[in-house]
Amino acid sequence: MILGITIAVIVVALLGLVASRSVKIAREYERVVLFRLGRLSGARGPGLVIVNPITDRTNRVDLREQYLEIPSQVAITKDNASISIDFIIFYTVLDPEASVVSVQNFSGAALNIAATTLRSVVGDLPLDDVLSKREAMNALLRVRLDEVTERWGVKVTNVEVREVNPPPGVQEAMTRQMSAERTRRAAVTEAEGKKSAAILTAEGQRAAAILSAEGAKQATILSAEGEREAALLRAQGFSSGLENILGVARGLDQNTMLLQYLDTLKQVGSSPSTKFVVPMELGSLLNGVRALIPPAAAQVAPGPQPAPAAQTPPPAQTPPPAQTPPPAQTPPPAQAASQAQADGAPSAAGAVEIDGLGELTP
Repeated sequence: MILGITIAVIVVALLGLVASRSVKIAREYERVVLFRLGRLSGARGPGLVIVNPITDRTNRVDLREQYLEIPSQVAITKDNASISIDFIIFYTVLDPEASVVSVQNFSGAALNIAATTLRSVVGDLPLDDVLSKREAMNALLRVRLDEVTERWGVKVTNVEVREVNPPPGVQEAMTRQMSAERTRRAAVTEAEGKKSAAILTAEGQRAAAILSAEGAKQATILSAEGEREAALLRAQGFSSGLENILGVARGLDQNTMLLQYLDTLKQVGSSPSTKFVVPMELGSLLNGVRALIPPAAAQVAPGPQPAPAAQTPPPAQTPPPAQTPPPAQTPPPAQAASQAQADGAPSAAGAVEIDGLGELTP
């Protein structure tokens, strides 16, 4: 009885163990590669997978995208500069069967092939391209690695270079170059600013000169118009004045003209000048003045009293200046004196005082 119970327990345990090894559950992102009696039987999953625990062996393969960190690698560029580079590889399994059958350890194989590919790629590029053309280098590394891993059923989706460390001497030279480049850019920017300022200043001066010239032009035009109007007004005033003078002159007689002549002679006599300009008809002027003076007003200096001259009536109309006859020739002094005594004029040695006008010396 006890022996039967023991055998039953052993059988149940063996059945449970066989059942646990015969049933596999594969997740959605997993595949189960099945080997039966050592031969590849295919990939199973996702879901429930039934295997024979005695004849079958399984390998699980993850189909999700994974990454592999490549440690820092020392490489020499085309221009013989030693640099240290580390990068990351992103890959995904496209063929689960090939990834298990074609390569023993994909991570180790990928690590070594990435290091050798990196040295090959960097050796074809100069240092400046390695530092400045990261995208091109990443694409070239991805293409080279993908060509190798494609036969393993693995697709390299991306390669990213994380850090590039040049030697200290190169870093110092790069620092000086960067400083010189920034100084050059600052000088160029300052020169462009001065150029723009000079251009704007010149444009402003030109605009100001144009406005000033236009203002001067308008001012000149307005001044000329004002001078023209002023000249017209002055001409009109002169014309009106001449018309008034002409109207007054038409009503004057010869006596009024003689009085005007006497006033002018008075002003000439009060001048300190030693030379006087007198009209040519001075003789006829004196005759007219003598006709206006009454006989009792004329006081004659030493000498015989001249007979009062007869008053000549003023002419009816004053002849126009254009018809004035040329002056007669002046007679010799003796003849002029005798004629003046005959006409009743004072002698050459005498003087005549007329109405307080002063002395007139003939």
